[in-house]
Formats: sequence, C-alpha cells, structure tokens
Amino acid sequence: MSTSENRNRLPPADPCAFVIFGASGDLTRRLLIPALYNLAEANLLGEGFRIVGVARGEMSDEEFRGHLEKGLADFATRNVDPATAKWLLNCVSYISGDVDDPQTYEKLKKELERLEASGLTQGNRLFYCATPPQAFAPIALHLGAAGLSREHDDGPWRRVIIEKPFGTSLDSAKALNRELLSVLDEDQIFRIDHYLGKETVQNILVLRFANGLFEPIWNRNHIDHVQITVAETVDVGTRGKFYDATGALRDMVPNHLFQLLSLVAMEPPSRFDANSVRSEKAEALDSIRIPTTEEALRDSVRAQYRAGRIGDREVTAYRKSPDVAPGSLTETYVALRLEIDNWRWAGVPFYLRTGKALTKRRTEIAVKFKQAPVSMFRDLKMGELSDNLLVISIQPDEGITLHFNAKHPGPKIDIAPVGMKFEYKDYFEAAPSTGYETLIYDCMTGDAILYQRADGVEAGWRAVEPFLQAWKEAGAKGIETYDAGSEGPYEAATLLARDGRRWRKITDPDG
Repeated sequence: MSTSENRNRLPPADPCAFVIFGASGDLTRRLLIPALYNLAEANLLGEGFRIVGVARGEMSDEEFRGHLEKGLADFATRNVDPATAKWLLNCVSYISGDVDDPQTYEKLKKELERLEASGLTQGNRLFYCATPPQAFAPIALHLGAAGLSREHDDGPWRRVIIEKPFGTSLDSAKALNRELLSVLDEDQIFRIDHYLGKETVQNILVLRFANGLFEPIWNRNHIDHVQITVAETVDVGTRGKFYDATGALRDMVPNHLFQLLSLVAMEPPSRFDANSVRSEKAEALDSIRIPTTEEALRDSVRAQYRAGRIGDREVTAYRKSPDVAPGSLTETYVALRLEIDNWRWAGVPFYLRTGKALTKRRTEIAVKFKQAPVSMFRDLKMGELSDNLLVISIQPDEGITLHFNAKHPGPKIDIAPVGMKFEYKDYFEAAPSTGYETLIYDCMTGDAILYQRADGVEAGWRAVEPFLQAWKEAGAKGIETYDAGSEGPYEAATLLARDGRRWRKITDPDG
C-alpha cells in the first residue's frame, strides 16, 4: 500500500462492524476517522462496512456524526471529497455507556445484531480499544462474557485491536496477555504500533531481503554499529499526569524503538507471513543481552529537559509542567547501549536514543559499516576517510541515503565524502496518510504481519526491565538535564565517546 495506485488494485476489506471504544476521544477524531476516510477514498472499505462508537457521553447518532465530521475537517490528511465523507458518516451509529458496565455490552450486542440482521457486516466484528491502557483488559473480558468476541468454525471473524502502551513492565505485560488470552485466541489479538504503518519502516524488510547487495554484509564482519534515533520537538505539554507516571523509556523504547531494532536485527524469515516474520522479530529481541545493575547504569543515560527555546517557542522546564511533581525523577530523554548475543551481531553495539523538547524532529536508523583499510592511501596527504553509512530516514522525510567516499575531480587523488539519496516523494506518488490506514486494512483482511505478538511484547519488556530496576535503585543519582531545544544531555555523547564513536547530529546530521 505504498501508493494510491497500488491501493486501488487491492480488493476492499471484508465487510465488518468497526466498534470503537473511546469513540469520543482524540485518537478517534485525529487519526482513526481520517484513516478510515482515506481507506474509503481508496475504495478499500466494502459496502457492508459500519462504525459503532462507544463512549460515556450522551449523544445521538447525529450528534456523534457531527463530532466526527468536525474531526475530519480539522485533521484530514488530504482534501475531503463531500460524497466520500457523507458515505462514511452515514455508516456511523453511537452507543452511550461505560466500558466497565455490563449493560454497555448488552446495548452493543443489540446494535450489532441489528446490523447483522439487515444483511450488513456479514457478522464480522472489529473492536478497537482507543481508551486508556487500564481499560484494555476489562473491555476484552466484558466482550468475552457477553459472547461478542466468540468465533465459531467457518463463521464470521472477531478481532480486537489493542493500542500502546501494552503494559508498563514485564509483569504487567504478562498479566495483560494472560487476561486477553483467557477470552481470545492469539490470532484474534492485534497489538498495534502505528510506527509499523509508516512506509519506510515496512521498507526495511524489502531493503534487506529483496536486494542481493545488503544482506551479505548485514553482520558483525562488516557493520561497526547501529544508531536508532527518535527525536521529538514537542514537550510534555498537558500530558503531565500520564507522562510523569511513564517516562521516555516506557513510552517509546519497548514499542517504537524496539520495532525498528527488531527489523534491523532479525534473521531472514522462512517465508513472508505473519508467524514467520513475527517469530524472527521476537527472537531478535529475545537475544538482547540482559545487563547487570552495574552495566545498566553504565550503558544508559536518563535526563529531563530544562527551560529553553525551540524555534520561536519558549518551553517551560519539565518539572514546572502541569501535573508533574516538582521533584520528579521521570526521564524525558533516554539513551541506551545494547548488544545482541547471537552469531550475526556479537560485538556490534546498538545505540538507541529518544527524547522530548529536542532541537529537531527526526526519526532515523543509521547503520555504520566498518572502515576500509587505508594502507594503499597512507602516503597521501588527506584526513580520515568519511564514514560509510546507510541511513534510513523515517520522519519527517522518508528516504534512504548511502554515504561513501569518492575521488574529488582534479589531477590529484583527493578523497571526498558523497551521498546517494533516495526519497520516496521522487519515485512514488503517495497520498498523505495518518499511518493507520495500512494497519486497519491489514486487520480487516486478517494479516497480522505488522502487529506485535505476545512473545515479542514480553521480550521487549524483558530487555528494558533491568534499566528500570537500576534507575529505581539509583533514585535521583544519575538523572541528568538538558536544555529544551538542544541535542540532548552531554552525557549521551560520552556513552558513545568511550567506545570511540559519536552520535549523528539531529540537526544537519550530514553537515
């Protein structure tokens, strides 16, 4: 689904009732409805598609349609066609109720049976948990108790999409998996990470396994190290209550950054299907070396942003943000040094960093190859050879750049760094999207290849648990600071410097 043209070649998804819990919230109007509109515009929603919103507020169907219509007007990623928008909004109905109230599910059951009796949806049901994480398990358990998620052999399908964060620790992730699996089969559970809906992220698999020039050198013999960066310019803002109980590591590393790491580090799957791909991704995460407490403190940096300026915007210090404790030890920046203990990656460090209120928004993977021997050039007057890098840019610009050395024009051998750059916009005509379109369509067609499986989720938490525990024991010791609008704390640079390496700059990384 990399272009509009490709999407139009795909068949419409199965008819279904798309039930959204938390339907009046921001996720629904900012992302889900614009994504569903884009699918409708691409003719990927069948005539039997219907939306059932569930939320606590009292609203009529018409009032709920108006709420969604405003969201579409405010957050659509492309020009809205009135006819397509009208068709989508006419698919909508609404149920008022609390997700903890069994009566809500009785009302939902009646609405679904009404739709199915009229010949719509063909009995297929997709339940989307656009709610706070603490509601995930109760919703699944109530769906099971009401018989709404029960599947029968050769009957209609029933699937549940679970948003992130999937747990807040290894124990909580295991507990959530146990509760979900008590009423659902694993193939009914779709644990979503919207990063996997990005075209460049999906392209990592194609880059590695559909080209004969990369995979033979994708190992410890040729790769020096890997850097994964997710830098954000946004500060915590009004999300202080959530963020102060979560922090950068829990919020970003077990999901977003580890999804990128697993795609870089995984072994080639035996076939391109959900089970094969997800098994290899989980195996890569399970191979991350578990550090001791001492190693976890040595191989990590945690920090909070101070007051500063990003562009023309003044940013308040994290500890002075609304709903943040004055003496909070919650990190807004984290950098980690990880190693993967397997034959392919032994001895190759993976450096991960993510933070808020940084100087520029950038998400990228940089694979640095080992330096070529320079013995044949030793008598030439020149500096060090430039780094050989493969840089996969995910946002804000999507593309891939290969950095290498070439001879500068002239009568003498003068070596200069050059780059070969591929940008998606130059080759493919892709309509703007939310990143959810591919994931929603895949769920409706039963393709789980871009969704997380229970073992992969738990492997991710197992890898970060030692850092969380080490920080808890260290308390205030080791929490660093950085200016809002900077590249992050100085200590993050020392994490690489002691290995004789350096981070790519977030601003103008190739300058």
